[in-house]
Amino acid sequence: MNQRTPHSIPDVQGAPDGRRLAIDRVGIKGIRHPMRIAERGGGTQHTVATFDMLVGLPHHFKGTHMSRFVEILNAHEREITVDSFRAMLRETAGRLEAESGLVEMAFPYFVQKKAPVSGVKSLLDYEVTFIGEITATGEERFALKVLVPVTSLCPCSKKISEYGAHNQRSHVTVTARIASFVWIEELIDLVEKQASSELYGLLKRPDEKYVTELAYDNPKFVEDMVRDIAGKLDADSRIEAFVVEAENFESIHNHSAYAMIRRNWPA
Repeated sequence: MNQRTPHSIPDVQGAPDGRRLAIDRVGIKGIRHPMRIAERGGGTQHTVATFDMLVGLPHHFKGTHMSRFVEILNAHEREITVDSFRAMLRETAGRLEAESGLVEMAFPYFVQKKAPVSGVKSLLDYEVTFIGEITATGEERFALKVLVPVTSLCPCSKKISEYGAHNQRSHVTVTARIASFVWIEELIDLVEKQASSELYGLLKRPDEKYVTELAYDNPKFVEDMVRDIAGKLDADSRIEAFVVEAENFESIHNHSAYAMIRRNWPA
């Protein structure tokens, strides 16, 4: 049996390809890795992130080196900041000899909240994604995506009903291309302030009364929420472009209501 030394093992992925067809995105998806994320309050949060790491493959390469993506991920410390995430994006494109690259890191992020009346503390989770991209022209882009659950109360239902109004849980998603640093909590706060009411992990009866009446006094359609949030994002010079989406999981219909505003974002 012939034994090959490591230096004699053929590099099939690096072999030339004669079809002359570049691949827009190739790499690994869905790999999980423990992470530590810096909090606005000065602490550090331990979480698990799911990574997609992709590059553009030039037409003259047969394949990409999948193992290098995992090597890059494991070489970085577990605490990820915007700066270290961008460094990992550059390293991904460089080590894979690619002109373009895309790295996405999605993770649950927890915020401790105080109930509005009783002050009881509890955690609420949010879905957060870091999105980094290097284009074929060498431009670097970074976006922060946050999914914020809130309460919305229907203005029409309130107007036409003699008492009460239907409300529902809503998901508001903001994807913001960042020019300078923005805390995750800042986007969460911005969204929650434009909803009929924010959500809490734990409420006592006085708190439940408060948030129910707050939502009733602050009715919002999905159209109202995306317009109000877009106005706040427009006024923030740190945000170059954004997409804001709102989806209401209707309590009196078997469908959702949806609205979206996109600013300086390619269709």
